[in-house]
Amino acid sequence: MAGHPVDYIIIVGYLIFIAAFGIISGGKQKSVDDYFLGSKSVPWWAVCFSIVAAETSTLTFISIPGLAYSANLNFLQVTIGYLLGRIVVAFIFLPAYQKGELKTAYSYLENRFGAKTRSFASIIFLFTRTAADGVRLFATAIPLKLMLNISYPLAIIIIAIVTLVYTYTGGVKGVIWVDVVQMFIYLGGAIIAAIFLLNIIPGGWNGIYSIAETEHKFSIINLGMDKGISDFFSQPYTLIGGLIGGAFLSMASHGTDQLIVQRLLTTKTLKDSQKAIIGSGVIVIIQFTIFLIVGVMLYAYYGKINAKPDEIFPKFIIEVLPPGVTGIIIAGLFAAAMSTLAGSMSSLSSSTMIDLFIPLKNKISSNLNAQRSIVNKNELKISRMITILWAALLVLAALFFMNTSQAVVELALSIASFTYGGLLGTFLLGILLKKTKQKEALAGFTIGIVTMIIVISLKIIAWTWYTLVGVSATIIAGFLIGVFLEKKN
Repeated sequence: MAGHPVDYIIIVGYLIFIAAFGIISGGKQKSVDDYFLGSKSVPWWAVCFSIVAAETSTLTFISIPGLAYSANLNFLQVTIGYLLGRIVVAFIFLPAYQKGELKTAYSYLENRFGAKTRSFASIIFLFTRTAADGVRLFATAIPLKLMLNISYPLAIIIIAIVTLVYTYTGGVKGVIWVDVVQMFIYLGGAIIAAIFLLNIIPGGWNGIYSIAETEHKFSIINLGMDKGISDFFSQPYTLIGGLIGGAFLSMASHGTDQLIVQRLLTTKTLKDSQKAIIGSGVIVIIQFTIFLIVGVMLYAYYGKINAKPDEIFPKFIIEVLPPGVTGIIIAGLFAAAMSTLAGSMSSLSSSTMIDLFIPLKNKISSNLNAQRSIVNKNELKISRMITILWAALLVLAALFFMNTSQAVVELALSIASFTYGGLLGTFLLGILLKKTKQKEALAGFTIGIVTMIIVISLKIIAWTWYTLVGVSATIIAGFLIGVFLEKKN
């Protein structure tokens, strides 16, 4: 694809603006707390928008319209589950986090079980987040590679460097405020595409409705009872599967994943963090509705053509939209990706620094309290160096997945699903079962991960059930091992 000069100007201008805005909005940081927690001074509504932007990647921007194009609106059942899961996080997880002046999601695990559990959870997070976001970084490089006619490695490096600039200088506060802007950019891009489709399809909305309704594209509820019990669990978008799967996935991603929890810890009060997490669930339902409706419109425009569902929206952006508009929407595509990537860099470096490096240093050094301001300054420098390290590792992960034949959205979801069940199960062991100790928690966590490796490898059930299975395996194993050890003693 040869891009129009206007599109190049818009995209380059956007990338420069975002980098500058992130640097300015982040302000100056004097300590690790400033850098990773924004001095707990970020308003709840900004955190709310930032959460939505962080969980919305290029995969969402491209794949969700493709989902409605090839099927219908059944995915909305999952988004209702997302909201239910966030309500649980707001009233069960966040109060537990607020009790201990926590700086990462995994600090809670140390307070509840011990340092080994915290370190294990943090290391698992580091590996899975790097792999999953490496896939997302590669997906983001695809349109840049097509527009500029450059290699994938160069496209990946350009996006990573722009994102690193404002993450490195602005810290989490800069990341959050950039996310606020980027959410409106990518949502605006989707709405602009919808308006164009509305105007170029004969008959406007009535024409779209008549074509889509014939193929049942507006179907939202799927009870999934028309087939046997084995088929029921192999369908990802049934009502029960969507609600339960969406709720447990959201509890894991928003209650135990440092990418999101880091943002919630930047608010002033528990009430603010609760408003942010629940508000994000409402916005996500609206956002996915917009993406899905765009997919229905694309079906009305193209009909059934020989193309992968994930290719339909990019095909429309590149081939149909006029110059300038194409640039805006591709900028929106980058916005969706960079918000996730920036959050990934910040959360990876914060977990490395706060969960692993500082505890290890405190253990080794006996003179940390002396000249605390110098220590703070050194820790801030180290934090920034760690951010650069993780940016480089994300680039390497993207290069590793460059030649994958699997659909990138499936790959990213599968990677996260390997550990989400075990991670959420371990947190629930700590919150719900007061007698559980570190040995049982670590054993349950490990069994949960092994269970998910088997379940995903054998493709026994649909992805919406993955987290529930992992959580169940972790809690049951942890509980039974605890009972066994108690009897033994």
